[in-house]
Amino acid sequence: MTEPRRAGPLRRLADAYAALLRGLLGCTVLLLLFPVTLQVFSRYTPFIPHYIWTEEMARFALVWMVMLGAILAVREGTHFIVDVFPVLSPRASALMELVSGTFVLAMAVAFLVWGWEFTEFAFYRISEMAELPLWLIHVAWPLAGLSWVLFMGQRMADALAVLRGGGA
Repeated sequence: MTEPRRAGPLRRLADAYAALLRGLLGCTVLLLLFPVTLQVFSRYTPFIPHYIWTEEMARFALVWMVMLGAILAVREGTHFIVDVFPVLSPRASALMELVSGTFVLAMAVAFLVWGWEFTEFAFYRISEMAELPLWLIHVAWPLAGLSWVLFMGQRMADALAVLRGGGA
């Protein structure tokens, strides 16, 4: 479509939030490397014990890495897209952004509502091996839903500006 506007406190806040998410995404990649590396080395070296919590930690880090990546992909519009209409005018492209954005928002609300229910289910439970509170992993879903609402809302506002003729 077009480059989004960079004005206003909400956009600056969203930019700062996206920068935080990028940093957290990098941290989850590094966090994922530790237990996976430990698993591999403990499998092939006799002097490193076989820790059972590493598998669970790797799974937790992978879930967070995927969810943070999905949040940032919605912000940047980099999810997989099938171009049924590869050559569109800016206004038609903006209209398609609104149509697809409506479906993304519907999914975001589902993640937010049922993700919170999913998280509530885990409030007083802990993981078996790492003994971490399970809500720490489950909260990734409502956080993703809330973030998608914010970022897709911005993309749709930009599309509306293009449709109104103001550009983005």
